[in-house]
Amino acid sequence: MLIFDVDGVLVDVRGSFHRSTLETVRFFTGKRVRAAEIQQWKLKGGFNDDWKLTTHWIRALGGNVSYETVKRRFMQFYWGENEDGNVLREKWLVSVKQLRAWKQRTELALFTGRTRRELQFTLKRVGADGLFGRVVTMDDVARLKPHPDGLLCILDGRDPRSALYVGDNVDDAKAAARARVPFIGVLPRGESRRMKRAALTDEGALRVLHSATELDSLLKAPASARRRAHRRNS
Repeated sequence: MLIFDVDGVLVDVRGSFHRSTLETVRFFTGKRVRAAEIQQWKLKGGFNDDWKLTTHWIRALGGNVSYETVKRRFMQFYWGENEDGNVLREKWLVSVKQLRAWKQRTELALFTGRTRRELQFTLKRVGADGLFGRVVTMDDVARLKPHPDGLLCILDGRDPRSALYVGDNVDDAKAAARARVPFIGVLPRGESRRMKRAALTDEGALRVLHSATELDSLLKAPASARRRAHRRNS
């Protein structure tokens, strides 16, 4: 089973979630902050929830605002007045054609920190709904990443070694390690890649790819070679 995180792996969210974070921080603090700083928060771990990250960032800058208040403003930036907000700035990184090709070889699943509504909107917008057999969102688990609950729910008793989780941040890697699921990192080229790559490798990533599309060559490799790679990194 091939299990994907969504943001940063299948979808470029710099224009949607990241932009909404920056706009929300500026709204409550009056300060312009940089997108690169989002990754510094992510590297700390425990900030898979963008609303939580944004709330802590605002407080670190001297703001005194509740999580629920931040969440409401964030969602106004994200959804807009009539689903015409930053959500429309999202870009898919893996084609539906590629996903369908993978689906012919293995079962596809999703474990994401998005809400069910956010996920369904994005999947339907590109025609990718129906491609993923098992889907777990933040609405489906009591404990978010780095807790492994979502992965364990998807596995439903299967051998964790029969799956592969693909994510882009420390909390993804930690969740995979706790569920004993092999983990592959995805990090696009950029100035912070080296630092983030080291963090994912330290958390047990078998490999760190530049794009999820590079999985194609990995999936075509003999199963014995994939098992050897897993043992080397265990």
